[in-house]
Amino acid sequence: MNTIVHKSNTRGHVDHGWLQTYHTFSFAGYYNPERVHFGTLRVLNDDVIAPGQGFGTHPHENMEIITIPLSGMVAHKDSMGNEGVIREGEVQVMSAGTGITHSEFNGSNDKEVKLVQIWIFPREKGLKPRYGQLSLDDLKVKDKLFEVISPSKNGSGLWLNSDSWLFMGDFENDQEMIYDLKKKGNGVYLFVISGSIYIGDHDLESKDGIGISDFDQIRIIIKGGTHLLLMEIPMSV
Repeated sequence: MNTIVHKSNTRGHVDHGWLQTYHTFSFAGYYNPERVHFGTLRVLNDDVIAPGQGFGTHPHENMEIITIPLSGMVAHKDSMGNEGVIREGEVQVMSAGTGITHSEFNGSNDKEVKLVQIWIFPREKGLKPRYGQLSLDDLKVKDKLFEVISPSKNGSGLWLNSDSWLFMGDFENDQEMIYDLKKKGNGVYLFVISGSIYIGDHDLESKDGIGISDFDQIRIIIKGGTHLLLMEIPMSV
């Protein structure tokens, strides 16, 4: 088993005034040659956007983009004709494929929005762009990880153009769990949104991350009050 730990205070941080952004991997003006990606996980950004502010229309192509508001709401508009709001408790997936443009703003004029955005390299390039959005209410399972995204169009949640799975969990009580790899050769990246977990010799707290590869099964000890994100992703780009 191989592990790489990214503690919260070692991430790239940029203060744009209207935007406080933390980059686990190299992004925009932040570059760290030892943190370009983990397998096909290219971007893990932790953003706080001021009221009424946001990102104007900009392009993407051949990337799977996942947006998870942690509080507040994101106003979205894209070249596929989608326009609306993604709120706390919802998840959005965009498969940029051959190319899209979109904008994303804080949907409130008086409250900040906190969000996590993830980019994953796609399995196939040049596909037709696609949009998906869902509420987590029907997927949540108390004190367990629940599947939000998978490679299957027929899964319980959203799907990606990638042999990837994304799980989330809100743990009220202490838990010990075993995670079995879905696909041989994949790796796992865990991001502690809040709370704390323990894996092997690693004690991880809020906004810490850990990448794990070359394993079939991992044991995770989770403290009560933890909000956890787990991504299983291909290791070959």
